[in-house]
Parts: sequence; C-alpha cells; structure tokens
Amino acid sequence: MKHLPFATVGFVATFIGITTLFSSSLFADNAEGEKSRLASLAKFTRVLATIEKYYVDDIKIDEIVKKSIEGLLNNLDAHSSYLDEKHFKDLKIQTDGEFGGLGITISQKDGALTIIAPMEGTPADKAGIKAGDIILKINKQSTLNMTIDEAVNIMRGKPGTPIELTIVREGENKPIVVPIVRDIIKIESVYAKTIENENILYVRVVNFDKNIVGDVQEAINKNKKVQGIILDLRNNPGGLLNQAVGLVDIFVEDGIIVSQKGRLESENEEYRASKAGTLSKTPLVVLVNGGSASASEIVSGALQDHKRAIVIGEKTFGKGSVQAVLPVVDNEAIRLTIARYYLPSGRTIQAEGVTPDILVYPGEVPHKNNEQSLKEKDLKKHLESELQKVDTNQTDKKAKTKTKETQKADKEVITQENLFKDLQLKSAIDAIKVLSIKK
Repeated sequence: MKHLPFATVGFVATFIGITTLFSSSLFADNAEGEKSRLASLAKFTRVLATIEKYYVDDIKIDEIVKKSIEGLLNNLDAHSSYLDEKHFKDLKIQTDGEFGGLGITISQKDGALTIIAPMEGTPADKAGIKAGDIILKINKQSTLNMTIDEAVNIMRGKPGTPIELTIVREGENKPIVVPIVRDIIKIESVYAKTIENENILYVRVVNFDKNIVGDVQEAINKNKKVQGIILDLRNNPGGLLNQAVGLVDIFVEDGIIVSQKGRLESENEEYRASKAGTLSKTPLVVLVNGGSASASEIVSGALQDHKRAIVIGEKTFGKGSVQAVLPVVDNEAIRLTIARYYLPSGRTIQAEGVTPDILVYPGEVPHKNNEQSLKEKDLKKHLESELQKVDTNQTDKKAKTKTKETQKADKEVITQENLFKDLQLKSAIDAIKVLSIKK
C-alpha cells in the first residue's frame, strides 16, 4: 500500500498552537494596525463586562465567553464552529466509524438546514430521508436560525428513542413528517460485489473513514481479472482527506491529486500520486449525485481531471473548503475554515461541485418485455432448439441448484433484475463496456 499523508476533509487533524496563531496574526503588522486591534479587543472586553453586570439573568463569565466564541464562529461560515468537550469527543468518534444518532450528514445551504446525504443502512436511510431534503423542524422545534451543531446535538440521543423530522422535499406540495428511531450508527464503509453476467466489480464507498483505502484495495485484489470497476460515491458525505488521496492514488500513477490554498502560506499544500501499485489500465466509472460531498468530490474530480474515469450521475454538493481543528484548552477546540481545495486542473469545488461527464438522473431503466409478440418458437412445426432436448430430470436438478446459487448471489452479486431499478448504475455498466472495447 502506498504511503499517505494524514489530514481530513471536513476538518483537518493539524493542531496549531494558539500562541502561534496570536503571534502571527494578532500582534504582528504595523503600529496603526496594532492600535486598531487593541481598541477592538478593549471594546469586546467592555461588552463582556457589561453583559455580566446587567443581563437580566445571572450568567457567569465563562458562559458568556463560550456563547461569544460560538456566535463568532457560526457567523464566519457554515462549517466553522466551537467544539466543547462533548462535541469534540463526538467528532473523534465519528471519524472512527461508529457513533450514535440518525445517520445523516447536514449542512447550511442558502440559509436552510439541508441534508447532504443519509448514510446507507442507517435509521434515516430506512425512514426514507433523501439528499437535498430541508429540515424544517426537529421534534416540532423550528430550525430557523439553528446552527448545525445545535441541530446535531438535538438529533443525537439514546439509541431506541424516537425523534421526528419535518422536511421540505423538492416536488412535494407540503412538508413531510418523518418519524425515526435513533440507533448506534456503525457504518460498513466499503462493500464490493460483482455484477451478474458482466465481469464488472462494483465498489460502494459510503463515507471516508480511516479504513477506506485498505478495504477498497482488498476488494480489488480479490477481483483482479474483471473488465472494469464501478466506484459508487453517491450520497457519500466525505471524511478523511488521506483516504480520499489514497483512493485516487490507487488509480492514478503521477501528478497532483488535490491542492489546498489558504490565507497563510503554511496551509498551502499539494498531494501527489505515486506510481507504485497503481491500477492504471482497468476501465473505471465513478457514480456521484447531489449527496456526494467533500472527499467524494475530491476523488471524482481528480479522477475526472486525470481522464482516468468517466463520472456519471448528477452534479455534486459543492463542499470544497478545509477545516482545521485547533485546540483551545484541554478537550475543547475550534473548527475553523483555513483553506479551499483545488482539483488538479486548478478548478475549485467550493459552491461549484463536480459536473459529471454523463448526466443521468435516478430512476428505473426504461424497458419493455413484450410477451405478446410472435416468436419463432410460437410457429407450428418450428425446429426445436438443442436446449429444448435436455432431459427433464436434468432440468429439474439444475433448477434446484440455481436456487442455491441465487441465494448466494443476493450476497455477492448484483442481479440483472436489480440493475433495471437503477438507471445510473446501468449507465455505468454500459460505459465500462465501451471503455473495454476501446482498451
């Protein structure tokens, strides 16, 4: 396996000392700028003291400071936030691949609390929550002016307890009330299947936790002779940057995978592919949709820029900013946006997303099985097929064997019947066939 850098998409596990931040940005600059900073800090201190003294309820200074920090970060952008001890702990648990709640990733989009994607197999997914749904209420409490952290705090709770989301969905005339029961969210982040009669490997990546690269590589090693690979990143909300970089590195042997640029030159970085162990010839298709965000957009966009894969589906979410988790005191931190991501071509993901090479909307494959049409076998005195001459006992025996094979296929194979229910996946298979011919 290739050597990978460690960072994260959604937050970066790079801990910068508070002293360094202050010395580089707060007390540097010219004398006039320094005077302005000190005046602003004095004003802020007076406001804190005034609130502590005159506010209608007795509120301690540590609570005032906490609320000040929360308000400041929430007003910077949709992804910066204050992490108290509980939220800091939850963040660590989430990147390990197991946490409690509903199984959705949310963001602020156009001022509304919007679901990026439900995680597959979770309570939210089973309840029918979809990417793009807008959360209007949580347990009858309006989400107007509610921060992401406040919403997450309400939705997480004891496994087995009920919660109710009121959502607005495109195409629906009125809000939908969705009851959900909380559960421990333990995600199988990668699963792989072969596609019946097609010799194609289908790899679904649900999110980018710490095991993605190894799990995908293992699936590929078990299926080395396939004619193509479909990488499904639909409704994948992102995760660890090093896993996104490592996944691209499996398929790309040279060049930039992704770069980040921020205000401070020290935050600028390039992540490059290495040649060792690259699977550079096998045809590759990537599936994306509006629920594909962050790390998913890095993977799909980088593979697209390197012309290593055909990207099929719908335009992605458009989350291309870098958040650093910076400790403030023990067990508390701030999550701060420090940079933007750029794909190999130099284009940005932020608020733009990745546009697929082939736009395909979700739905069933249009097909018609016309059983009323006249076939050769319906004509009188038609010649029998050699297959029709097979001994009846042998046919019955094969039918019984097929039943066992079908049961096994449900676990290891995507059947042709299931393909007709997924137009995007069927389009990916057709693209693999074309790429295999051209290879």
